[in-house]
Amino acid sequence: MEIRKNFNTPKVPRSTTIFPQAVVADKFIFLSGTTGVDPSTGKLISDNFEEQARQAFLNIKTILEEMGSGLEKIVKTTIFMVSGNDFSAINKVYEAFFPDNAPARSVPQVMPFPGGILISVECVALL
Repeated sequence: MEIRKNFNTPKVPRSTTIFPQAVVADKFIFLSGTTGVDPSTGKLISDNFEEQARQAFLNIKTILEEMGSGLEKIVKTTIFMVSGNDFSAINKVYEAFFPDNAPARSVPQVMPFPGGILISVECVALL
C-alpha cells in the first residue's frame, strides 16, 4: 500500500497555506519550491541572489531534518532563477551544500517572482 502524507514545519515560514512544504510518498520526499525567507523574520533574507540561494538551502535542510532526512539524501534539485546570469553564484552555493556526491540538478530561468524573490528551489529526497 502506498503512503502519501503532507508535511509542514513551523521552523520555516510557508509561502502559502494552499500547498504543503513537502509531500512524502513511500520512501520519497517531494519539497515544494523553497525560497530565501529568513525564519526569524518571515521576510526575504536580502535582495542579493547568493544570500537568497544560501537561505533557501538552509530552509530545505531544516525541512528535511524535521522529517528525519537530510541534504545528503537529496537525489534531484530544480532551481528556478529569475536571472540566467547567476550560475557562478548558484554553483558556489551548491558546492558549499553538496561538496561531495551532489544531486542531479536543473536550473531553468523564469519570469520574476512576486515580492523580490530571486530563486526558488524544489527537490526530491529519500526519507
